[in-house]
Amino acid sequence: MNILMVVTVFLGGVAVAIQAGVNGGLGRKIGVIEGAFVSFLIGTVVLFLMMLFFGKGNLLSTFSVPKWQLIGGVLGAYYVFAMVLAVPKIGVAAALIAVIAAQIITSSIIDHFGWLGMKPIPIDGKRILAFGFLMAALYLFAKK
Repeated sequence: MNILMVVTVFLGGVAVAIQAGVNGGLGRKIGVIEGAFVSFLIGTVVLFLMMLFFGKGNLLSTFSVPKWQLIGGVLGAYYVFAMVLAVPKIGVAAALIAVIAAQIITSSIIDHFGWLGMKPIPIDGKRILAFGFLMAALYLFAKK
């Protein structure tokens, strides 16, 4: 196991939890779509600067990738919008459990069918049981 990658991803999860609360508050103050826009704008500026100083890729290769690989920005924008909208109403924990449940279930379906170039990993009874536990956790956290 590459501990540096595990720690990096773990800290990414910490960042997502903090981001959800911060963006939810921002959306309450300036509007949901406006809050999502400001969050994305600041992130875009930060990534642009990181690319300028640390980037080693080839940005022009963007024009040669399959077009479906460019949908990530749209999906990310929807995610930020959804969190800015939902967090003030259901809280950070319920919103993130919904996100995590959706990520695990969707990624399991992607793995099962081998979509997006992934190695097929079948969904079995244990995973289906885990999906049920995820949905139960979501219900318990989101229930008022």
